[in-house]
Amino acid sequence: MAQDFERTGARITNSASTIYTSNSDDAVVGLRIANILTTAITMDVYVDLSSGDDRYLIKNASIPPGGSLELIMGGAKIVLQTGDVVKALAGTANGADAWISVVDSIST
Repeated sequence: MAQDFERTGARITNSASTIYTSNSDDAVVGLRIANILTTAITMDVYVDLSSGDDRYLIKNASIPPGGSLELIMGGAKIVLQTGDVVKALAGTANGADAWISVVDSIST
């Protein structure tokens, strides 16, 4: 069975911003956060689990001006269940852009 690759982007603000909401059993295969400001920013990225708990992928990470942070790379994957939400929070309003790549509906 062929896999369905999806992607989306989001502007990250200083309040929790949704990057991706899982609608099935999905695997995140890439996640990059880019600082779009001329000053350094801090960044939190976490998964809001469908159970209501939050689990951080990174907390208070510093990204230099014009820099980026690759959170998932080199064959690594983060598995999401239906209803899990990947969220991010920048220390500065409209401080970053996020890009996520996902394999949607993992076949069994």
